[in-house]
Amino acid sequence: MLNVVSLLPHCKKDNKVEAKSSKGATLNELVELKSCSSCLFFECRKHKDLYLWMAKSPNGPSVKFLVNAVHTMEELKLTGNHLKASRPLLTFSSNFGKDAHWKLIKEMIIQIFGTPKEHRKSKPYHDHVFVFSIVDDHIWFRNYQITVPHNESDKVARGGLDKMTLVEVGPRFCLNPIKIFGGSFGGPTLYENPFYVSPNQIRALEKKNKAGKYAKKVKAKTRRKMHELSNPLEPDEFADMWKE
Repeated sequence: MLNVVSLLPHCKKDNKVEAKSSKGATLNELVELKSCSSCLFFECRKHKDLYLWMAKSPNGPSVKFLVNAVHTMEELKLTGNHLKASRPLLTFSSNFGKDAHWKLIKEMIIQIFGTPKEHRKSKPYHDHVFVFSIVDDHIWFRNYQITVPHNESDKVARGGLDKMTLVEVGPRFCLNPIKIFGGSFGGPTLYENPFYVSPNQIRALEKKNKAGKYAKKVKAKTRRKMHELSNPLEPDEFADMWKE
């Protein structure tokens, strides 16, 4: 979360929200007090699952994501480095224009992650790129620094703009859309992901598979005992030969 905050110079961070029943009303009130129009709310459940709410306040819409494959800047230790509070370029893969729900999510990402022009906390430079790509119905986020070759006088070499390269900075994360709501943190469901499987269901299936392995072992032991009882060994005539 702190990595995302450091990438957005126009954001205003607030303390965590404890109330679960009135979460939407509390968050909308916080957004209004901060004089903002959008909200990113990170919700952690069971100390294992991380969810991200992306909402326009106070009238909506809002999108709920499951966050997977999170790698922070400190963890990756990549070589890229860009100015803090500089404005990013936003790039999207072509399949964002395929369906209506992807178009809506793209527009919300542009409004939330795009730094407003001439914002007082931002710097008037574009030296990094936010890349949003859809792969397997998941949104993958990458952050790259734009590097340009320099000569000895620290000026851009002639023709150097054609040699611009991208160096990854971090962080990395993957967003799995769950539902799109018509209101802010609730309301009528506009879209529901038919391929979404909750982490609780995945853990339950893993437990069932482990329990199935144990049940197979117990059945195998029982079959072995029944086989031994039904097929007893014949007495060995040489068993007591060396006891005399």
